[in-house]
Amino acid sequence: MAMPLIASAASAVQLLDNQVLAWGLIACGLAQLSKLLIELVVHRRWRPAVLIETGGMPSSHSALVTGTAAGVGWQNGFNDPLFALAATVAFVVMYDASGIRRAAGFTAARVNALPNEAWDEPPAKALKETLGHSRLEVLVGSLLGPAIALPGLALLGSPLEVAQRIGQAIG
Repeated sequence: MAMPLIASAASAVQLLDNQVLAWGLIACGLAQLSKLLIELVVHRRWRPAVLIETGGMPSSHSALVTGTAAGVGWQNGFNDPLFALAATVAFVVMYDASGIRRAAGFTAARVNALPNEAWDEPPAKALKETLGHSRLEVLVGSLLGPAIALPGLALLGSPLEVAQRIGQAIG
């Protein structure tokens, strides 16, 4: 019984020590948080719902995949096949966000605009319209990802390393 607990603790430590994953997620989180700031400054309203919504400026998905890809390149080398894979996945995600998902949002808006008489049974609620991103939103997210991840990797390391340094400083 103790062996699986030890294995899961070791896995948790490895996960916390994964610098690339951590900084990719931090880039995603900061991009998502910036949507709240943009909502406050540009639209002058407090709307915390933007923290869990898709779409908008900047693309947090783009920040996640480009931050992670940049981290893989930084850690393994930009000529490593894993970087090629990460970059390819990033391109697919960004293409999807600014193409397919955005078109689905436009389609949802057109469907939502149909009068109730057009339906045998009107929909219970409107379709979600903010699914994708403009190319500018994707571009800003794709620049934000490496801008957060690379300095984090170079200067701070993994969350485990940061926690260890804080622990040593405290006592």
